[in-house]
Amino acid sequence: MDNTTLAFRPFTLSVSDAEVADLQERLSRTRLPQPSPTDDWDAGTPDSYLREAIAAWRDFDWAAAEQRINAVPHFTTEIDGQTLHFIHVRSPHAGATPLLLAHTYPGSAVDYLDLIDELVDPVAHGGRAEDAFDVVIPDAPGYGFSQPLASSGWTTARVAAAYDRLMRGLGYESYGIHGSDNGAMVARELGLRNPDGFLGLHVLQLFSFPSGDPAEFEKLEPQDYAALEHMQWFQSVGGYNAMNASRPQTVSVGLSDSPIGLLAYSELFNSFGNGTSLVPLQTILLEVSVAWFANAASGMSRSYFENARADAGAEGAEPQINAAPTGVAVFADDFQTIRVFAKRDNSNIVHWSRFDEGGHYAALERPAVLAADIRSFFAALR
Repeated sequence: MDNTTLAFRPFTLSVSDAEVADLQERLSRTRLPQPSPTDDWDAGTPDSYLREAIAAWRDFDWAAAEQRINAVPHFTTEIDGQTLHFIHVRSPHAGATPLLLAHTYPGSAVDYLDLIDELVDPVAHGGRAEDAFDVVIPDAPGYGFSQPLASSGWTTARVAAAYDRLMRGLGYESYGIHGSDNGAMVARELGLRNPDGFLGLHVLQLFSFPSGDPAEFEKLEPQDYAALEHMQWFQSVGGYNAMNASRPQTVSVGLSDSPIGLLAYSELFNSFGNGTSLVPLQTILLEVSVAWFANAASGMSRSYFENARADAGAEGAEPQINAAPTGVAVFADDFQTIRVFAKRDNSNIVHWSRFDEGGHYAALERPAVLAADIRSFFAALR
């Protein structure tokens, strides 16, 4: 482990008037594609949605958004040659548990803005002081303001190592992690590493799939078969996975030059338009604005490319088992983690919750519910 002291620099987000004006000008000149015959979500993001989004984005109050983002302390540091941007909010309560929050694709640290106060000051939300957290929210390399990528090879495993280095550099001898989407994969990588003082991981998804062993299917329950159908649906619409994993630099040209292209490509925020997403348009515009002003499309896309290369190199290797304490929160309209498969790959699942409302972006949709589940998981570990 690199034991050199990390240097932390305060960071204030400041987007120039010229950059905001450029965004507005580009939006005003948007040329939408010829609409699909049905102009619905069947073939991807429809023109009807984009027209509404363009109008809302042109009225979007970026100055207010910037003020909201800057209301919490931000910093940058250098780890493994890479600039890393992160939010760090200490709890007002003594003895707070250090907690790293790992964000989604195509998100960034702003995924968790609505969760911060719930976690750092549970007393203000009807909870107990002993359930308080210090929170650290990094932008993964290539995401948000952790720009530009200084080198190739930023797999989830390397990101996990950098996050451990960040927490040690901040002086935390022990900590836990919560993650969703790409953040959930980083969280599991930390579970595999299980460094000294690691408390455990709380995730919204464990991406475990059938191994081909017929005996696994004998243990499935009716809801698990519905989850398998959901997996198949996700694969049928998630074309961005293949694009990002194979030609990230090519696809990022359009995403970096066209704000509405970036918005359309971020259709996962809408759950690919299946009608289940609870993420408001204004929140989507905040997320996409951050990615636009950071010019993050290339780095975000490349993360899939790096992992695909790593997976190809590890083909045929024995699967690794995560033995760290693990908690899972399954939201109704998210990827449905199947417990039989998850327990095969994660030997120490000690917490399992299901919620009948919310989806892939629970931190943006139901932050209070998610915060309560995070508190419950880590309280049980004490």
